[in-house]
Amino acid sequence: MSGELATPERFRVVIVGSGFAGLCMAVKLLEAGVDDFVILERADAIGGTWRDNHYPGCACDVPAHLYSYSFFPNPDWSQTYAPQPEIRAYIERCAAHYQLHKKVRFAADVSAAAYDERAATWTVRTKDGRAFTGDVLVAAIGGLSRPLVPSLPGLETFAGRTWHSAQWDHEAPLAGQTVAVVGTGASAIQFVPQIAPRVAKLHLFQRTPPWILPRREQVFSERHKRLFRRVPGMRALHRARLYAGHELRALPFTIRPQLLEWVQPIALRHLQAQVRDPILRAKLTPRYLMGCKRILISNDYYPALTRANVEVVTDGIREVTRDGVVTVDGRERKVDAIIFGTGFDVHDYIGGMKLLGRGGVDLGEAWRRDPEAYLGTMAAGFPNLFTLIGPNTGLGHNSIIFMIECQVRLVMSCLGTMRDRDLATIEPRPEVVRAFNDEMQRRLAGTVWMSGCKSWYQNAAGKNTTLWPGFTAEFAARTARMRPSDYILRRRDELPATIERDARKRGKAA
Repeated sequence: MSGELATPERFRVVIVGSGFAGLCMAVKLLEAGVDDFVILERADAIGGTWRDNHYPGCACDVPAHLYSYSFFPNPDWSQTYAPQPEIRAYIERCAAHYQLHKKVRFAADVSAAAYDERAATWTVRTKDGRAFTGDVLVAAIGGLSRPLVPSLPGLETFAGRTWHSAQWDHEAPLAGQTVAVVGTGASAIQFVPQIAPRVAKLHLFQRTPPWILPRREQVFSERHKRLFRRVPGMRALHRARLYAGHELRALPFTIRPQLLEWVQPIALRHLQAQVRDPILRAKLTPRYLMGCKRILISNDYYPALTRANVEVVTDGIREVTRDGVVTVDGRERKVDAIIFGTGFDVHDYIGGMKLLGRGGVDLGEAWRRDPEAYLGTMAAGFPNLFTLIGPNTGLGHNSIIFMIECQVRLVMSCLGTMRDRDLATIEPRPEVVRAFNDEMQRRLAGTVWMSGCKSWYQNAAGKNTTLWPGFTAEFAARTARMRPSDYILRRRDELPATIERDARKRGKAA
């Protein structure tokens, strides 16, 4: 951005992001009669995570009838765990149904947002020079928006192609190639089985083996779809059953981690049945309590690793050379391409934008040290700012779409209070934010996620700032309605700009 700054376009609400969270916010604004908003999207299409991730085999690991909006059911899911094209098509249909595309400004990559305390407005600027102001700013960035590529020495010297699973290079000639895959997380266990039969050789670099359970997949027949379509109660019952089953999983994750020891034999039998080689099986056997890292589901990952052209490498990577990857034992494996299945910067809740609140405090800097928000949604010192899928709203057992809807319900309660009381600003009290986050860390200390392993749930200091430490039903209850006593509320006549304007008027009258 250079030259003269653009004159900002004015809106009541500015939403950043058009994934599940941003679109949910937009729908609920429309339902409440609020039409004065804009959605800023950095790409040229909506969809967020499910637009960006289109690697081979990409699918959801939460049942589709649960991983969808409660207010926009889809009776036509093809199978239990929907593939990426179906989920993206669902998002597009939802946006079309509510005519949300006309609210979106595409190629609007937000670089900064700053709060004007005098006027109680947010000014949001994009990298191409556009500017937008709003009374309210909603950061619906999502946790899976910034691919994380490890800083491997020599990576920039590699002569072949490199890419992250979230930026899949479909033009890359994999057939007959020797490929290195770095990482064995949720994405890798989906794309490795897809590419293993195509490549000449695949070296899979594994740091820690994941716990993997069988994938219980059901293909929905046309009869199933007709029932879901024509009998709303059937669809609602199916969703409720899925929700209850997943909700019960919070018990071993958050209250009785030792119960997961009863589940581990299922995963070990799954591994033993699919991997007969004892040496390979030992490499793939986790040495930590199930659930400490994300539990994965797959029926084809282990078989892919038993192929003659696949090698599982457990030695750490020392460096990348022009021709390949060198492990700590000094061995170089020559490869034509390197694919990273290394996940995302989940601790960047605002997508790398410079976000300045009261007094010029940078939220990104503050959250790099210690992400804290009240109910994962509002930060002290940042009036009228709402973060969806913020700190400690992630899940290890249920659907994040449920959490998004809960957060949006809280935002709408806050906006309703602002309207009813003619408020200019709303923000959580610092002591409330502190007490809430102390509670989160106290409760997380006894969960399976803090049982000894190192995972992406934790930040660099080992603090779990990612997950909700309880049942989602509790989160729903706590976000159902804002409690005014938890917030600092300011009327419009208390704004500095209003006070100055009234003083000038009195001066002229005198």
